[in-house]
Amino acid sequence: MSKKVVVLDYGSGNLRSAERALARVGADVTVTADFDVALEAEGLVVPGVGAFAACMAGLRAVRGEQVIGRRLAGGRPVLGICVGMQILFARGVEHGVETEGCGEWPGTVERLEAPVLPHMGWNTVKAPGDSVLFAGLDAATRFYFVHSYGVREWELHPADEGFGEPVVTWAEHGVPFVAAAENGPLMATQFHPEKSGDAGAALLGNWLQTL
Repeated sequence: MSKKVVVLDYGSGNLRSAERALARVGADVTVTADFDVALEAEGLVVPGVGAFAACMAGLRAVRGEQVIGRRLAGGRPVLGICVGMQILFARGVEHGVETEGCGEWPGTVERLEAPVLPHMGWNTVKAPGDSVLFAGLDAATRFYFVHSYGVREWELHPADEGFGEPVVTWAEHGVPFVAAAENGPLMATQFHPEKSGDAGAALLGNWLQTL
């Protein structure tokens, strides 16, 4: 049976690209802003493009932060993508303005320090050996990034919550930043798996296997 996955429509994200990429790996995908449908799905994908503050405003307009929180309280999987990953953290700082995030992870999303921004194009990542998302993918595998902001310091430690030890994958563009994180039912990628070809499909397939 196909896993039922909702791509949350809150006005920000590559909705159709995410829908197609998930369908490619066998998911039964619905794109919706409906609170109950998003809450009850086997998996929830939270995409996101653009500014942190705008994404949070759109998310709150459809009670998305409540959906995420309630799903995680029940151990139900959530996958954030790009700014959909960033809004899972406690705060974002853009142009000197701080915006409160969902607070599922501590930490700050801030501007990368690099000669060229945005960080746009293909890049490798450094995934730990116990990663579920990157299982079967070698260190030379590249993923597609488009962002100027990221999390440069991982602040959550195993004692901070009950999901167990976080698995954090890093990448580098000027400075190291969090490229992906896996923390029990909550997982996220800074890059776009839906734009990362076969590598992205493999990662999404790995995520589906956790549902």
